[in-house]
Amino acid sequence: MDKMLRKRVSMKNPVHFLALGFGSGLIPKMPGTFGSLAALPILFAMSFVELEMFITITVASFLVGIYLCGKTARDLKTPDHGSIVWDEVAGMMVTFIAIPITPITLVIGFLLFRFFDILKPWPIRVLDKRVHGGFGIMIDDIVAGAMACLCIHGIIYFLPDTSILGF
Repeated sequence: MDKMLRKRVSMKNPVHFLALGFGSGLIPKMPGTFGSLAALPILFAMSFVELEMFITITVASFLVGIYLCGKTARDLKTPDHGSIVWDEVAGMMVTFIAIPITPITLVIGFLLFRFFDILKPWPIRVLDKRVHGGFGIMIDDIVAGAMACLCIHGIIYFLPDTSILGF
């Protein structure tokens, strides 16, 4: 952890702990990718709940994330520090709305989410540049997750044999 982070955040603070993706955002290289990976155990656990509860948890993670990310960004005195990765966790949850969670769909969803999150096609890039604060940190990843989710639904719809996806 670099000096600035050590002085301004604490993993003992539950807000920082969550905003930093349980510590995954502190990995020096590719923190967003590691934040997305940190979502996988959560998604596995969420695979056992009904769709309505899955959506409720996802919406709650977005709403709470606005506060978590905004507060941590203010504490870091940086608008959107790379170590803040709760937005990736919530974006991954959006990616899997109404998607059967299997090892193959997890890989596909992870790759699609990272694709949209890294390349930031329209409207993600516009949101990333123009919307700020906790909401701004969260919303571009939520849209990236929605785009990944639509792609997976398209794959499932057009794939004649979904058994190769593990369901």
